[in-house]
Amino acid sequence: MTTFNLPDLGEGLTEATLLSWLVAEGETIVVDQPIAEVETAKSAIEVPSPYAGVVTTLHGAVGETMIVDEPLITVGAEDEAGSSAGSRSPGSSSSGSEPGALSYREEERAGTVPATGAVTDPETAGADAGQEEGSGNVLIGYGTSASKNGRRRRRRNGTSRPGTTGGAAAPAAASSAQSAESSTSGAAFSTSGAASSTISSAQKAPRVSSPLVRRLAREHGLPLAELTGTGTDGMILRADVLAAIDSPVQTAPSPASQAGAASGSASGSASAPATGSAAAPISSSASTAGTPAPGGLEVRERVPMSGMRKAVATTLTRSRREIPEATVWQDVDMTEVLALRSRLKEQSQKDGTTAPSLLALLSRFVLAGLSRYPDLATRLEDTAAGTQEIVHYDGVNLGFAAQTPAGLVVPVIRHAERLSARGLHGEISRLVGEAREGKISGKELTGGTFTVNNYGVFGSDGATPIINHPEVGILGIGRILDRAWVVNGELAVRKVATLTIAFDHRVCDGGTAGGFLNFVATCLEDPSSALADL
Repeated sequence: MTTFNLPDLGEGLTEATLLSWLVAEGETIVVDQPIAEVETAKSAIEVPSPYAGVVTTLHGAVGETMIVDEPLITVGAEDEAGSSAGSRSPGSSSSGSEPGALSYREEERAGTVPATGAVTDPETAGADAGQEEGSGNVLIGYGTSASKNGRRRRRRNGTSRPGTTGGAAAPAAASSAQSAESSTSGAAFSTSGAASSTISSAQKAPRVSSPLVRRLAREHGLPLAELTGTGTDGMILRADVLAAIDSPVQTAPSPASQAGAASGSASGSASAPATGSAAAPISSSASTAGTPAPGGLEVRERVPMSGMRKAVATTLTRSRREIPEATVWQDVDMTEVLALRSRLKEQSQKDGTTAPSLLALLSRFVLAGLSRYPDLATRLEDTAAGTQEIVHYDGVNLGFAAQTPAGLVVPVIRHAERLSARGLHGEISRLVGEAREGKISGKELTGGTFTVNNYGVFGSDGATPIINHPEVGILGIGRILDRAWVVNGELAVRKVATLTIAFDHRVCDGGTAGGFLNFVATCLEDPSSALADL
């Protein structure tokens, strides 16, 4: 068996919160298959496995803080899973890789391993095991040393790792006497040979043709173990998952879930699933659930802040504490720029290109404004001598706020001043897609020198945005409304939005911020003339 440690996540990050397990103990996995979703201070990402084989141990519970270079998952050959499950202790692991122990890099087997768990050519498998960096995984640290004894994993309130005391459900039931003993002590694994056989059969992983099928089932809350595959050798196909989604009839519980329920009943307490693809908010512990709160209310639950929320809180708190920001705003007639975008969309349909979005056009005008008012794209830094310097750069790394299921993130377009409006649109689309899928890298979330925030998509007319420290300026735009507007001395109905800029008053004054805001507003109101100078 081989233990895979949580890899280096880059950007100097040393820990991550386990959001969900994407595999279960006893499940057969392939190389590069996502095994867990973790959240760092930068983003939520899926961790792929560099090994193929049968999952024997999941080292952590949902909601737990995992430390880089400590065990994440243990994988063994299929014939090892049943024989070792009954004899191993919850914390045991093997850091070495034995020849023939794993089916390594067998993507052509479409998500399965041979029934015997044997490798056709042990020497070839052993050689492949030393080439982990060739798997296409983007995370750093595969093949790192075993976990260090001096480092401890911090655990969230109300959670416990699988296989430890605290109410974690046993993966399978053994004899009645052993079940009672296990429920009393909280042990997660039986020590009898009969229990090993039960675990092996109860946790036998379903055969699935691709990770896409797993993702589809996971998104609709369908346990793969409860589905019947119609493919070769019972392989679960996409059509099987779609049929289960459309079917109103619920499938019977799997043997593993029945065993877990029996164990939880014997112990007299609710059993927390050891694994799962989704988790409800972590409830407070029994000692705090009924604690009186001010006003006579009782605490219903306590939800720990995620790594991403903590990072956002730290940045915004520091911004409010250190930056003496000022805010100015201006109403802008957006009628002409909306008409321009409509013409670009019509033209793109004819020539097969992509029309830039309104945010891309706004970003292009913002970049033009920053070239005229460069102080707004600087940073204020302390020197070793105890003085402060305003740092100017040879370009603009433009950040833009994007809402994702995990929260608000600010992807950064590097050297955005080099891109056209269409080029900016392409980068915005790419980064937003990666951020919402939880696949954006930490590097693409740092290094910004100015930020644009389109809070109009939430139906907000205006706002006072907080500067993204250590930047010195942020521009926001509200929703576009029909308003009465004077055009050439006559009253008309126009498309109007409010532009707002918050700036660091230590770096520049209101004249700079106001001049920049007026320039961007003029570009939006008369984009044809503005584009001639860009």
